[in-house]
Amino acid sequence: MALLISDDCIACDACRDECPNSAIEENDPVYLIDPDFCTECVGFYDEPSCVTVCPVDCIVPDPDQVETVQELQLKFKRTAEEV
Repeated sequence: MALLISDDCIACDACRDECPNSAIEENDPVYLIDPDFCTECVGFYDEPSCVTVCPVDCIVPDPDQVETVQELQLKFKRTAEEV
């Protein structure tokens, strides 16, 4: 599933720099994760890099974007082809 940034976001920019898919964008007042590009770092890392660097633990699974590991792998392949 894609991840979601909660209202606890302090807009520190740490997550955006860590996202290998450029799925995180600045918004006011909190950042947003584009579910079309978020693969939870499948294809890049063992765990989502944005979650590991977030100082306030505000990045959580998005209950509206449930995906299997296989679906995330397909999304990774699709986005890699677009680049």
